[in-house]
Amino acid sequence: MVECEMIAGRRVLFVMAVDAEYGPHLKARFTPLLTGVGPIEAGIAMGATLHSLEARESLPDLVVSLGSAGSRRCPLGEIFQITSVSWRDMDATRLGFPKGVTPMVDHPVDIPLVTPLPLPLARLSTGANVVGGEDYAGIDADMVDMESFAIARACARYDVPLMGLRGVSDGPGDLNHINSWMELLGLIDERLAQAVDLLPGVLACTDG
Repeated sequence: MVECEMIAGRRVLFVMAVDAEYGPHLKARFTPLLTGVGPIEAGIAMGATLHSLEARESLPDLVVSLGSAGSRRCPLGEIFQITSVSWRDMDATRLGFPKGVTPMVDHPVDIPLVTPLPLPLARLSTGANVVGGEDYAGIDADMVDMESFAIARACARYDVPLMGLRGVSDGPGDLNHINSWMELLGLIDERLAQAVDLLPGVLACTDG
């Protein structure tokens, strides 16, 4: 069972998708929950972990979801703090629901995340597909990933604040091999670690 890190007196749970994104710089700072790829795996892992922590009366004060993302609006290799996340797969418009809203569930199209760090901001879209090429044109967000919306829904179920950090690993050109995605992960690891280093000072100045 992954444990929360204690930062400035707060319990912080770090969450990532896969070990490939968890490089030496981040390894020197925390041990994350690794959910696996995609919204199903992320939702299962996040929900099970929060359920277990709740049973031990150890729910985190903050969840930090971090890793890579694709974008054609944000520069490659740069780190962004996520203002909101949406679900691009959900489309029940034939039933009269807005695109991105789960039927019979009360959530907005864009679920807001906490943004305590002094970093550039971006809107994120989650889906079960790897986005590339002209697919970006139909997505109403700055960045894309495959896990954050599921993590956000699990956090909402347990009333735990969620912060998102994403480094841009791909976007320009076509993404047609796993090596294309992995090329910038070393740089993103280093820069995400620098962003994580801002947390103690920010949390120490936050009430609650």
